[in-house]
Amino acid sequence: MLARIYKPAKTAMQSGKAKTRDWRLEFEPASARTLDPLMGWTSSTDMDGQVRLSFETQEEAVAYAERHGIPFRLHAPQAAPLIIKAYADNFSTDRKVSWTH
Repeated sequence: MLARIYKPAKTAMQSGKAKTRDWRLEFEPASARTLDPLMGWTSSTDMDGQVRLSFETQEEAVAYAERHGIPFRLHAPQAAPLIIKAYADNFSTDRKVSWTH
């Protein structure tokens, strides 16, 4: 029952970073999912796959896993590149590509 501790990335459906501040502890799947032949639903016998715990800091998540004897893998977050742009750059005279509609 291996857990992974990570900081979720920003999804494509949101422009802000509202739900990316907390650290999350999730369990790796212990068994493969199976397909129900009648309905086509996927199911699993692994109930730990439904557990998702949120923590404010990385240290809290690691302390929780160590306190309960859960082996874990820590995934460090990658910093997003900061691209500084200005609206005036659209009308710059040294623009590489012409700006047309």
